[in-house]
Amino acid sequence: MRDQTRCVQHPPATLDGFASLAVPTYRASTIVYPDGQSFLTRNSRGFDDYTYGMHGTPTTRVLEAQLTALHGGARTILVPSGQAAISLVMLTLLQPGDHVLIPDHAYGPVRSLCRNYLAPRGVEHTIYDPMIGGGIDALIRPQTRLIWVESPGSGTMEVQDVPAIAAAAKARGVPVGCDNTWATPLLFKPLAHGVDVAVEALTKYVGGHSDLLMGSITVADVALRDRIKLVMRDLGIGVSPDEASLALRGLETMAVRLAHMGRVSEEFARRLAGHPAVETVLHPALPSCPGHEFWKRDFAGSASVFSIVLKPGLEGRMEAALSALKVFAIGASWGGTRSLIAPADVKVDRVAVPWPYESGLIRINIGLEDPEDLWADLEAMLAVFGG
Repeated sequence: MRDQTRCVQHPPATLDGFASLAVPTYRASTIVYPDGQSFLTRNSRGFDDYTYGMHGTPTTRVLEAQLTALHGGARTILVPSGQAAISLVMLTLLQPGDHVLIPDHAYGPVRSLCRNYLAPRGVEHTIYDPMIGGGIDALIRPQTRLIWVESPGSGTMEVQDVPAIAAAAKARGVPVGCDNTWATPLLFKPLAHGVDVAVEALTKYVGGHSDLLMGSITVADVALRDRIKLVMRDLGIGVSPDEASLALRGLETMAVRLAHMGRVSEEFARRLAGHPAVETVLHPALPSCPGHEFWKRDFAGSASVFSIVLKPGLEGRMEAALSALKVFAIGASWGGTRSLIAPADVKVDRVAVPWPYESGLIRINIGLEDPEDLWADLEAMLAVFGG
């Protein structure tokens, strides 16, 4: 070979004697084949093989396999975000003339997807009371092709009776999808409770450092994985192995981070319950939280996120109160090392069940700062409200 060719074609390097604890980051667009036959028959390769970089590299396969094992599922698919995971499940399972049920506390873009994208294309949706449990049977139509659950709701924190909903759906032959981002498979395993597909925003606890965007879809049936992958292929959707590498790194410390955050969130929730500026605390571990009995029955512990509702008449001081924060950052999302606070007006979105409070909520995410520093910061914020 001449030098110009040598610049392009890499010599092989032996892996003998090399062992690393890190998963290599395999970047690829083109996947090459050893001979003509393997290339000409490439379409017979399944989704567990390699055909093109967008459809997976060894790096993404490791992350998929690890998440599948944690969930106890059949396969996992990686997608660019948590909302992309939800959208792909719905785009795969729903056709014109079909019907989907979504809970009244679902992540806002889920409602927007149903209203602004699916409805104009002939897919109807019904918003249901998150606490309906097995009573959801009355809402299932012959055209219902999916029941969506989110437990707990990432703002209002209602914990759904997922096994009862799944049992009612199974009796009618309707698949159930679950947004499990709050819990991760460490605290709740949807597939073990009758759910067919579990999605998560890996952006949050798995990434763990507020620096990546990724979602996952874990299914109980390989056939459903294949259907979703076909839709992804047609839409040209894939993930970066570099972000998958960050997710793999974050996953290694997720259990330790989540245990600390959950313990502090419970402690703070109980302390805030008696604060003079607080109307109520919405935390699944508190008996006053809707669905607490289901959390106690089905979940292994608490996560970092909970909400408080202010007493009536205090919301006008929100801007000043947020500006008083020194340790908490003001921002959406959760699951990273930094503690976050974000207010939300949920009254305007409730359809099936009116919001029972005059005020909206303030969502609190506990990070890894010293708990005493965080508590002092919360007290300073609440002092502005008059507490």
